[in-house]
Amino acid sequence: MKTLIEKLLAHAMAELPEDLVPAAARNVSIEVESTRDAQHGDFASNLAMQLARAARQNPRKLAETLVRLLPASPAIAKVDIAGAGFINFHLSKEAYHAVIAKVLRDGRRYGRSLDGAGRSVQVEFVSANPTGPLHVGHGRHAAYGASVANLLEAVGYRVEREYYINDSGRQMDILAVSSWLRYLEHCGEHFTFPANGYRGDYIAAIGERLFAAQGTTLRHGAAEVFKDLPPDEPQGGDKDAYIDALIARARTLIGAAAFRRVLDLALAGILDDIREDLKEFGVTFDCWFSERHLSDNGSVDRALDALRAAGHAYLKDGAWWFKSTDYGDEKDRVMVRENGVKTYFASDIAYVFNKLRRGFDHLLYIWGADHHGYITRLRAGLTALGGPAESFEVRLVQFVSLFRGGEKAQMSTRSGEFVTLRDLRKEVGNDAARLFYVMRSNDQHLDFDLELATARSNDNPVYYIQYAHARVASVMRQLQERGLAHDAAHGLASLSKLTAPQELQLIKRVSAFPEIVRQCAAQRAPHTMVHYLRDLANDFHTNYSAHQFIVDDAALRDARLDLALAAQTVIRNGLELLGVAAPVTM
Repeated sequence: MKTLIEKLLAHAMAELPEDLVPAAARNVSIEVESTRDAQHGDFASNLAMQLARAARQNPRKLAETLVRLLPASPAIAKVDIAGAGFINFHLSKEAYHAVIAKVLRDGRRYGRSLDGAGRSVQVEFVSANPTGPLHVGHGRHAAYGASVANLLEAVGYRVEREYYINDSGRQMDILAVSSWLRYLEHCGEHFTFPANGYRGDYIAAIGERLFAAQGTTLRHGAAEVFKDLPPDEPQGGDKDAYIDALIARARTLIGAAAFRRVLDLALAGILDDIREDLKEFGVTFDCWFSERHLSDNGSVDRALDALRAAGHAYLKDGAWWFKSTDYGDEKDRVMVRENGVKTYFASDIAYVFNKLRRGFDHLLYIWGADHHGYITRLRAGLTALGGPAESFEVRLVQFVSLFRGGEKAQMSTRSGEFVTLRDLRKEVGNDAARLFYVMRSNDQHLDFDLELATARSNDNPVYYIQYAHARVASVMRQLQERGLAHDAAHGLASLSKLTAPQELQLIKRVSAFPEIVRQCAAQRAPHTMVHYLRDLANDFHTNYSAHQFIVDDAALRDARLDLALAAQTVIRNGLELLGVAAPVTM
């Protein structure tokens, strides 16, 4: 309906006299929004006021002219003008009835569009460091990213989902040495584990697998391993200096090749666990992209060479710097340190350069809120490498606090005291986890209430929405049990019998779904879909309580069942976009 009204207004604007609104003043976007008050119709537009400002005309008189020039449409029952020049559109009952027919005809396709057809977008999300299992914070990234990707696909974009594997750098060295130390414990060595090492049962399990693969070939005595190291943090030392010394000692004792094998074994095990965890959560990726691959195949060097050739890099004090201040950054950024070691930023530049060369129209990064400072510098890198700045987008996901029994759970990968995504899914189920993760805006902190997520009550949004879907299935089973058949065509021909306020409200809510999908995709806002589905479920439950569906009047019965099935279709389609199941029994 909104698209239809936009077309009607575009026609009327094109017919405006040149002396009233010159062609140069018509370069405005036609905005049509749903009204909040039913007395003002179903949709409203401020087009007259936009044109009036550009053409220096009276907005109300301009609105009157636009209304006179609107083409006739059976979908529009009435058009009036409010305030300074808002144009209000009242839809006809026939227009809403046509929507019900479209829902039943389109089925799973209802709500989808081709707005983004011909354009590609890469959505990179989760990308958790492969140093341990996914925790509940990563789960929010997974649910949000997957839902946004689904929404973009629903409006016609070609979407590629990518996980960036941070398998290079110091964190990998810490993972390797932590795994090796647990291996040594399995060999019978005794020592105090480093304060800055990765902990948790999963590291011990890696140590056991390493022992199974290598036997005692990598064993060295604890005295030899820890001899003459600087003090660790509990002894008043620097934990970073201590772990770095341990990494160097491990490389010396077992050799660089063996150290790499330890890392590869640890990394493979953790990545396999992450992949399986996400797959069970209904989150899959088209590409798992390795950071290590960027260095191994020369991509980092090629990106740095491109920046140097374009004059966007300079040498200072033995280090190579990127001129990010030329693009609005607060300071220039080091890409290669004076010792020749490339920074994480160099890899980030190479990664965005790689994405540009893969030909995506739009790059959507989904990051944790603590990465806010990276946005300007990475956009600067993309622009310096020839990419349009508007093709770069970052959505930040705020932190999750998990509450169990009124107590806040701690989540720290290093300490091992974290709640995994798998543990959460076992406790509340995939559906509750997927919906609860996205029912608040990504830029708002999320308190995850376990008790609410598992409650079978109307206060639990996932239960409330799914129950509406299951109720329709129950009605259809009851119909069959009574030996009655549903005639959808008869129901569509009898929709005029649906005159009760609850029925009309439900029809209007169903008709809004395509626009909601567009809005959620454009704003990267799956939480809006959650709110819509809850409102739709409420409208259905209200209608269900107010009316019997299986009545003697066959025409009324079929019409009510058509409406119920249309509502069920929309609930299912909306839940699928969020990665939530639509059960037929509860």
